[in-house]
Amino acid sequence: MVIQRAVGPASLSLLTFKVYASPKKDSPHKASVKVNELSLYSVPEGQSKYVEEPRTPLEESISHLRHYCEPYTSWCQETYSQTKPKMQSLVQWGLGSYDYLQNAPPGFFPRLGVIGFAGIVGLLLARGSKIKKLVYPPGFMGLAASLYYPQQAIVFVQVSGEKLYDWGLRGYIVIEDLWKENFQKPGNVKNSPGNK
Repeated sequence: MVIQRAVGPASLSLLTFKVYASPKKDSPHKASVKVNELSLYSVPEGQSKYVEEPRTPLEESISHLRHYCEPYTSWCQETYSQTKPKMQSLVQWGLGSYDYLQNAPPGFFPRLGVIGFAGIVGLLLARGSKIKKLVYPPGFMGLAASLYYPQQAIVFVQVSGEKLYDWGLRGYIVIEDLWKENFQKPGNVKNSPGNK
């Protein structure tokens, strides 16, 4: 079946006609041709050869530049993949804090002012000593915060106390092991009977 478009006026050019083609009755019957015998599917033997074109100076310089920059780009990609989750969590925390400050409970900002003022007083009282500067401002701020938020202060003290106890216990175990290794060996010169 062949579909042919008629040539004529513009309105008739959109019409299509169906033309049916059939073999001639008097033509001799030919044998069918196999697909691999068609010239369309045959591959010429040994006539094609891949030849790489020589690089231009611009392509060479770009290749050298890419080779030189590869360690830096891989480092940047690795750093980006490591910092992306942290930055996303930081942004989420910032958005959450912003929403909280926009819809703060009544009395939040005066309490925050008192806690900040307690930290400034602690900083003023800690003049002259670096240890006092590390201890007084957070201590005064914590004391002021515990007056306004007693339940959270109790939870914080319990968790901090457990952590401090755990750290102290670990330190005690390490010091005890060092003591046993260095001072209680039977052949140790410090514990030998002649040195007592």
